[in-house]
Amino acid sequence: MTQATSRSSELFERALQAMPGGVSSPVRAFRAVGGTPLFVDHAKGARLTDADGNTYLDFVMSWGPLILGHAYPKVTEAIAAQVTRGTTYGAPHVAELELAELVRDCYPTAERVRFTSSGTEAAQSALRLARAATGRARIVKFDGCYHGHCDAMLVAAGSGAITFGEPSSAGVPNEVAELTSVVPLDDEDAIRDLMKQHGHEVAVIAIEPVPANNGLLLQRKEFLQLLRDLCDEYGAMLLFDEVISGFRVGPGGAAALYDVQPDMVAFGKILGGGLPCAAFGGPEKVMSHLAPLGKAYHAGTLSGNPLAMAAGLAQISELASGEAHKRLEKLGRRLQTGVEKVLCDEDLPVRMVRIGSLFWFSFSAGDPPRRADEIPTSCAEPYAKFFHACLQRGVHLAPSAYEVGFLSTAHTEEDIDLAIEVFTASLREALA
Repeated sequence: MTQATSRSSELFERALQAMPGGVSSPVRAFRAVGGTPLFVDHAKGARLTDADGNTYLDFVMSWGPLILGHAYPKVTEAIAAQVTRGTTYGAPHVAELELAELVRDCYPTAERVRFTSSGTEAAQSALRLARAATGRARIVKFDGCYHGHCDAMLVAAGSGAITFGEPSSAGVPNEVAELTSVVPLDDEDAIRDLMKQHGHEVAVIAIEPVPANNGLLLQRKEFLQLLRDLCDEYGAMLLFDEVISGFRVGPGGAAALYDVQPDMVAFGKILGGGLPCAAFGGPEKVMSHLAPLGKAYHAGTLSGNPLAMAAGLAQISELASGEAHKRLEKLGRRLQTGVEKVLCDEDLPVRMVRIGSLFWFSFSAGDPPRRADEIPTSCAEPYAKFFHACLQRGVHLAPSAYEVGFLSTAHTEEDIDLAIEVFTASLREALA
């Protein structure tokens, strides 16, 4: 197995002349792990093939939405059928309505749903709606949680912002950032103190209930419940950013898993079955502040795009019963058990963190972190070695120590056993 041989290298050199950094999203550039990015030629099931003909067992799965695997037949058939009926309408249509109803039925908070084209847009619109509904301006977020690249949330963000050591972004005015308060995750005293001082200014507390853009920082139910209680006490809204966890950890997302209901939810790309799609939702009384019923504005020509709706409807219909998640839990448990046995037997300074079909390697010997500041900065170097060792052995992981891995129903038990072998050999090599 070779990584980034001539064809990928040539394509990347061309890309550098056409796109900033040669990519459309920063983490794809391999800056965090070194080397040249793979250029993908095609993908099917649990595997993708690069422009040089190398095939990899994929655990990136387009950063999460491909929970049924690449080119899942029911999804591709739905897309193909819709193409002949039109690719965009800019008008209401049946599949849009049916997907909204399906989301509403799976996620009780989402009595009304508005579709967008990206998770960033969904989170940004939910924040605007919270401000409109409460008449307040202040936003509270948590250090390391990522809510897309909207200005208000690029303060102590995760995802690519952490990968490149930039907790904020150039181009975000101080005046905007000053309206966002940042609190450490899993710090009950800090959030209580902030709300005691500023609670009556706060429009919304936003959190990834399963923080998965800056490592996999699993939270305690008690902490999430505290946020619910504080919002009730101070009249603020609780926003669950389920762009990653929504329909990943179960049909009802993290809200059902932890039995803590938010006021609003943001969903991401999993809704589109691999096509650009996202949504935000909430109770009717909150969503009624949204135009055309209210004065909070959101619009988009491609919102509810018929191709994305067809793909999403095919995918979410497969997930709604929860049977797929039972299979994913079984695969995840098999992977975790196999890897943890090696880590324990060989006393390697790595921990595997998992919830459902999401997993992450924490390169430290202590308990898995729950906060961003508990992740050692030294993890980047061994992870880069681990990443390339896996790639050389035919396993594709995210090119960043801070990003998570994703299982799909296309992965088999044999794939999991292969992954355990590759992860074991690669960890030994990286930590030698």
